Amino acid sequence: MALIMKYIDTVTRYLDSHGDSRTKDWPMMSSPFPTLAVCLTYVYLVKVLGPRLMENRKPLHLQNTLVLYNAIQVVFSAWLFYECLMGGWWGAYSFRCQPVDYTDSATSRRMVHACWWYYFSKFTEFMDTIFFVLRKKTSQVTTLHVIHHGCMPMSVWFGVKFTPGGHSTFFGLLNTFVHIVMYTYYMFSAMGPQYQKYLWWKKYLTTLQMVQFILIMVHAFQLLFIDCNYPKAFVWWIGMHAVMFFFLFNEFYKAAYRNRLMKKNALLANGHAKPNGYCKSINAHDDLAMPQPTAATVTPVSKANGSVAPLTNGHANGLSNGYGKQLANGNAPASTTTQNGSGHKGGAGPNGLLTNGYATKLLDDASQDLKQRKTQK
Repeated sequence: MALIMKYIDTVTRYLDSHGDSRTKDWPMMSSPFPTLAVCLTYVYLVKVLGPRLMENRKPLHLQNTLVLYNAIQVVFSAWLFYECLMGGWWGAYSFRCQPVDYTDSATSRRMVHACWWYYFSKFTEFMDTIFFVLRKKTSQVTTLHVIHHGCMPMSVWFGVKFTPGGHSTFFGLLNTFVHIVMYTYYMFSAMGPQYQKYLWWKKYLTTLQMVQFILIMVHAFQLLFIDCNYPKAFVWWIGMHAVMFFFLFNEFYKAAYRNRLMKKNALLANGHAKPNGYCKSINAHDDLAMPQPTAATVTPVSKANGSVAPLTNGHANGLSNGYGKQLANGNAPASTTTQNGSGHKGGAGPNGLLTNGYATKLLDDASQDLKQRKTQK
């Protein structure tokens, strides 16, 4: 144990001797080990302890909490974006080559503070995953999600420690802008299904994130081909992070959107579709906004030997996907089945009910057929 503590002390002294003196005494900045401990605790909590504690508990309903949380993140991200602009990127910084300003000027100090608060924001984003666990949305706690959130505080720590300003802060500028858009989407999604019509741009969120990483890669790696007074180690550090996250998000995009689109088309071709347009969410909180399937009914129509069950979501007495349920005594004429769950002349109407009186005609035909068979007997 003494050897470990000696090693930690040696690393801390080395980092302090090469780090930025302006952030040396700031919270969590004296050593990387507190940040590393928090990140590892986060991974253990969301992957092991949290799911275990929630295993025999009901999922928590946190709609109001999520709306408030996302609203706070929107405001926080907007403030960080503004501070990055005022700290240099609004006219003072060069997109071609921007060394770190280690002076005590008002602009450089502003950027240094913006860098630390950006670092702090990475811890607040752990709540994204914690809310998943509390709501038992374990399928959302993907490898991409955990890696992205678990790595970011540690990655940003080195930037705040050694280069709080300059070229690499372009990463934070873009990232805070993307988070403004992202958390705005999550906020409206959590507010209810009535806002779904305003969220048509959902599918572009992942594309926006991938464009972000491409811009960061180009911006960082350009310094490998020009002479710029900026540490090459941080060029590689930022650039390779962008490469890693780009490919991770690209895999997510293909799996979550393209494959889902192919499956959806295949299901529609066979007539198998979820009722009322319900679909599973692949984003952080928007599953709250999806309407839950409800049974829409019409007035039952009497028939021989009993009553007809209500028509639910476009299925007459269980007639769906081309399979006709037997009516009264197990005898049903061929005309009482619907093909592939579709209705007559245009399919399902509002709330999934069959239109144009087709359902009523179908059941009347069945009743007449049964009466004729009894007469013949």
